[in-house]
Amino acid sequence: MGLAMLYSWPSSFAVYFVVLLIFGSGRAIGRNETDKLALLEFKAEITSDPFRTLSSWNESIHFCKWSGVICGRRHQRAVALDLNGQELAGSISPHIGNLSFLREIWLRGNALSGKIPPQLGRLHRPQILSLRNNSIAGEIPANLSSSSRLTVIEFHTNRLEGKIPEELGSLSNLKVLSLVKNNLTGVIPSTFGNLSSLQLFSALQNNINGNLPDVLGQLTNLGALALGVNRFVGTIPSSIFNLSSLHVLDVGMNQLHGKLPSDLGLTLPNLQFLGASANFFTGSIPFSLSNASKLQIVGIADNRLTGNVPHLEKLNDLQKLSFSGNYLGTGEADDLSFLSSLTNATSLYVLALHINRFGGVLPKSITNFSAVFAQLILSRNEISGNIPTGIVHLTNLVQIELSYNLFTGEIPDDIGKLQQLQLLSLSNNNFSGRIPLSLGNLSMLSQLNLASNKLYGNIPSDLGKCDHLRALGLYQNNLHGTIPREVTSLTSLLYFSVSENDLTGSLPVELGNLENLEVLLVSENRLYGGIPSSLGSCVKLKFLSMKGNNFQGILPSSLSYLRGIEELDLSRNNFSGEIPEFLGDFKFLQILNLSSNDFSGEVPERGIFKNVTALFVEGNNKLCGGIPELQLRACNSEGSKRKRSTLALKLVIPIVFSLVGLLLMVFYLCHSYNRKRTNLPSFQVFGSTFQTISYKSLVKATNGFSPVNLIGVGSFGSVYKGILDEGEKVIAVKVLNLEARGASKSFIAECKALKSIKHRNLVKVLTACSSIDYHGNDFKALVYEFMANGSLEEWLHPNENEDETNEDSRHLSILQIQ
Repeated sequence: MGLAMLYSWPSSFAVYFVVLLIFGSGRAIGRNETDKLALLEFKAEITSDPFRTLSSWNESIHFCKWSGVICGRRHQRAVALDLNGQELAGSISPHIGNLSFLREIWLRGNALSGKIPPQLGRLHRPQILSLRNNSIAGEIPANLSSSSRLTVIEFHTNRLEGKIPEELGSLSNLKVLSLVKNNLTGVIPSTFGNLSSLQLFSALQNNINGNLPDVLGQLTNLGALALGVNRFVGTIPSSIFNLSSLHVLDVGMNQLHGKLPSDLGLTLPNLQFLGASANFFTGSIPFSLSNASKLQIVGIADNRLTGNVPHLEKLNDLQKLSFSGNYLGTGEADDLSFLSSLTNATSLYVLALHINRFGGVLPKSITNFSAVFAQLILSRNEISGNIPTGIVHLTNLVQIELSYNLFTGEIPDDIGKLQQLQLLSLSNNNFSGRIPLSLGNLSMLSQLNLASNKLYGNIPSDLGKCDHLRALGLYQNNLHGTIPREVTSLTSLLYFSVSENDLTGSLPVELGNLENLEVLLVSENRLYGGIPSSLGSCVKLKFLSMKGNNFQGILPSSLSYLRGIEELDLSRNNFSGEIPEFLGDFKFLQILNLSSNDFSGEVPERGIFKNVTALFVEGNNKLCGGIPELQLRACNSEGSKRKRSTLALKLVIPIVFSLVGLLLMVFYLCHSYNRKRTNLPSFQVFGSTFQTISYKSLVKATNGFSPVNLIGVGSFGSVYKGILDEGEKVIAVKVLNLEARGASKSFIAECKALKSIKHRNLVKVLTACSSIDYHGNDFKALVYEFMANGSLEEWLHPNENEDETNEDSRHLSILQIQ
């Protein structure tokens, strides 16, 4: 809005419109070849003309009738070139310097590049040179000062660099100089004190440095001085504060210091825009500020101002007020009393007072603010008390930020009446009570942060109606119940945190709907169950924390799709099984915390697993291997192998050959059987001699697949010891991990093979189970006779920690092998 005001001076632009009216008809026809050739050269440098604006520039018609060319009636010479907003690409031809009668050059809003041709300095008649909104680079030609009639120079939004030529200070007729958004350096020339006609000087967003020259205070016609976002140092010269003609003063985002003069509102009575944010100003806000009754926008944020804010009852035109990021207020009860003086500001729509020291309660008078009031930003203060209930009458509120204060009481139940609300942040206060159900009515809500309060009760499922919700923060409260499936179905969510509550239940499978989710934090609750495989659909996930819960089971293979993850914390749960190798392939993973679980097997050694400062696996007593810095036990002890007798070594060879032969026979039978029947139902392979068993029976037999009964883990599943028939039969249950690739095929293959093969050295299969578990997932298991003496590997390679006194008993004899 500030920049728009910079170009609202009708006295300087009236001349341009009159010129266009006078020369716009183009009815006169001349034959000046110089202008025609110069214009054709201009066209030759244009590489792209998407609107075919220059298609009429040809020999068939007179150049005075060409699109964008305006000629004078008397001499039939080109006096204006108006090609604004045509998206022309290319460069400005040096031949433009041959258009000696040219008074106006309008080329803004194109895609022109290259440099400003110095040949423009040949032209003595130009009054307007507008090149804004292009991609022109290089330096500003110093010889532009030869065009002494120039009243407007617009180089806004280009790529100009170098210093501002001091020669421009000789343009005594210059009224508008706009250098906004370039890469200009150096200082403001002292010669600018001679620009007595200057009404607007804007050099926002450059790299200009040095002090603000005192000579700027000589420009008594100056209406707008915009020098924000540069590198100016020092203080604002007092002479500038005496420019009573100023409508706009913007020096924000520099390195200026000093105090704002106490009579600022008196010496600048016409001020409409005051921008002094992001500097090092000290002292207090001048009490005279209210005398600048035309003020519309006041921004003095991010400085070092102290004291109380004066009453501003005369600022009836005020639209935006920002004092944030200072040291205003004293923590006392009346710090915000000045807000009552703003109820007459009927156009006020933004009030930003965050990051200060305001104390006391929020006055009820804010409920009488303007009907257009949209943004209330009071975060990081010391404000206490309740939210005034009448706040729901401000029906155009878009943003409410009250976080990091001392608010108490309940969140108003009818806050859902604020239908335009997009951001509601009440975190880090002392709010109590339940989360209002009416929040579900806020269809425009994109951010909801209620974290770090004393809220209790369930998370309302009605929040699932907020279709535009992108961030939901409910952590550090006393919430209980389950995570609503409706909330985890919001496809718009990017951030979801419910950590440090008292939530129970499992993670909803609907989490897979959150394809845009980047942050998921559910730590420090009482959640249980496994990680739903659907979580692998959240491929944009960067931060996942599930620590401090009762989660269990193996990590699903679908997590391998989370290749963009940066931090993964699964610590202090009951996860089991092997650590997936694919975690080592995650290139962006910076922290992996798997500590205090029940993981087993060998720790991978690639990727994140090579960084001991980023990997945490302590508290998993069944892990082995990994890089030496982890100081885990070796997975295979060479010393232990050397202790085995020569007899055991000799026995290995025939055993291995026997097993290989047996496997070949199984493979042959399976291959032959597949050629006969390729679409065999799952359990017909057992024939009539086998009866299937229920999932419920296996759960009972294994005590809920308790880790205590776990007797082995293989490539496709885990084996548990169980007891059937009231203790009469001991069994071994092989539960297939259906997440593992090939597990289902392995199940069918074993069923086929075990139907056809019987051998005294093969464990006997009793039955099988193909069912659905209590979470609705597929379940497959094979049931064998339990072999009390363990596996062949254990006999050949006893555990290195086993009692050496019993070693002889672990040797196999020739008779036992046969």
